[in-house]
Amino acid sequence: MTGYLRPATVDEALAARIAHPAWPYLCGGTDLMVNAGQKAGPPGVIDLWAMPELCGITELGGGAVRIGAATPWLEMIESDLVAARAPILVAAAREIGALQIQARGTLGGNIGTSSPVGDSLPVLLALDAQLELRSVRGGRAVPYAGYCTGYRKTVLAPDELITAITIPSSPTGSKQLWRKVGTRRAQSISKVMAAAVLCVEGGRIRQARIGLGAVADRPIRAVNVEAAILDRAPNAATADAAAAALAVELKPITDVRSTAAYRMDTIQHVIRRFVLSIT
Repeated sequence: MTGYLRPATVDEALAARIAHPAWPYLCGGTDLMVNAGQKAGPPGVIDLWAMPELCGITELGGGAVRIGAATPWLEMIESDLVAARAPILVAAAREIGALQIQARGTLGGNIGTSSPVGDSLPVLLALDAQLELRSVRGGRAVPYAGYCTGYRKTVLAPDELITAITIPSSPTGSKQLWRKVGTRRAQSISKVMAAAVLCVEGGRIRQARIGLGAVADRPIRAVNVEAAILDRAPNAATADAAAAALAVELKPITDVRSTAAYRMDTIQHVIRRFVLSIT
């Protein structure tokens, strides 16, 4: 790698990408450095680290929260606002690497890399997050649920930049749940992940959003499971119905970290516990 640019603003970053289309954006670099010894590096990078325009956590109207794409995990962990509105995002951030990674890695970088084992990604599905994307052509909002299209493939255009993530307010009385299963408790790549936002009213599950990670070629919404538990009491029968729906909906992958059979068994147990925990 011979080229390096550190733009001061988003407009400068977008112009730099037009001038150097083969140079990736660098936003923390924790994923880029992992692969540095395994393949040829890019001819240059456009460094977005700590750009003020891309950092920070703010409260929007209606209880929504906006997080700049270059905001590091540690800032989210320490944010009272994120803890109050999106506790599962804090829980996921606490399990991302060591403190050094949490201080350097960013939410936008996790989304941009779009690995199926990205810890924040099923959380964004469960929270119904929206992405703000910008290019020299203008800006657009994309629901995260429609962002990933395949293994490390997304709807992000080559000239676009992820600038922020917006998390809408969750229904009153809803419960947020997160579970990561790995080889060890900390600094572990996920075998299975699940995140959920479940709302119970009148003794029945009225709203449900469930995101799964590390079980397919991309993070996925468990829409069949959601449908199977809606308007049902959160009891053992509903938990079994959720597990059965998952067995039909999900075709887990086998890779170097785990087998498809293990992933299916584990994720079914996790989803059962989610349902039973809101009784």
